[in-house]
Amino acid sequence: MTTVPAYISVTTPVTQAIDRVKLLLFRPFDLGKWFTVGFGAWLATLGRGGGGGLNYSSHHERRFNDVESFRQWTNHARDYVMSNLNWILPLAIAIALFVIALVVLLTWLHSRGEFMFLHCVALNKAEIDVPWNRHAAGANSLFCFRIVVWLISLLPIVPLLAFTGITAFRLVNEAGAIADILLGLIPLVLMFVAVFVFFFLIRKLTIDFVVPIMFLRGTKCLAAWSEFLGLLSMNVGHFIVYLLFQIVLAIVLGMIVLAAFLVTCCIACCVVMIPYVGTVLLLPIFTFKRSYSLYYLAQFGPQYDVFTSMASPTPQAPVA
Repeated sequence: MTTVPAYISVTTPVTQAIDRVKLLLFRPFDLGKWFTVGFGAWLATLGRGGGGGLNYSSHHERRFNDVESFRQWTNHARDYVMSNLNWILPLAIAIALFVIALVVLLTWLHSRGEFMFLHCVALNKAEIDVPWNRHAAGANSLFCFRIVVWLISLLPIVPLLAFTGITAFRLVNEAGAIADILLGLIPLVLMFVAVFVFFFLIRKLTIDFVVPIMFLRGTKCLAAWSEFLGLLSMNVGHFIVYLLFQIVLAIVLGMIVLAAFLVTCCIACCVVMIPYVGTVLLLPIFTFKRSYSLYYLAQFGPQYDVFTSMASPTPQAPVA
């Protein structure tokens, strides 16, 4: 039976997660263990993005002095596309199919990596083949869930993007100032942000809490989500505070990483950009983040504690 804990802290798991990082990676320090655990962390972070960004330069920024110049540019682009549909359309379809295939592949690898990395952190073990085989069913269930959620997210996002583009094009071709055009797009942008935040929260809660429940119970993703929703419904305030504190942690961790880049004269930044090697270098950060959510969840009862409940870590086979 799910009960409401007397006290839930967002700060206590910080100390516990730091201790977990020390135990897993530094007691003792083993470079081979770092690379093994880092492989699971690398798979677990595939497709999350990061590292890149938009650089704005006042010397290279293209500005339109008035609406008319921007209108001429859009008309020229439209005419070019319409006159070259014979190769643009097949190319666009090929790119779209490639992107879909890449998303599916990265999602599958990421789902396997989530259980591999969680296995290493929870059990203080550097293993690849054991969690890869042991949690294959759970990872496949997570993969299917994420693909379905991704497809569902396209239902509002694609029409919103299309409607935003059409609206922007219509406003540009009407007489009016740039400020009026941007003002007309604000409602659409806000709707897009709301949809993005909604699906981001589903992804966040799935990784932070639903995956550990799957790991503990050996259940499929929907069953774990059902259990988590029961916990969430009785502790909404606690999880809101958790999500807000995640912003604080992200800022602090970002400052730590930035300081490391500056101290090393950006050498570390170049190394971090190398796939897998960068994950190994930042492994303490990834281990802390994974451990923090696990220790936070453990406060809701021993049945949610992956560190003590996995003395016999063989999960039950998911119900078909």
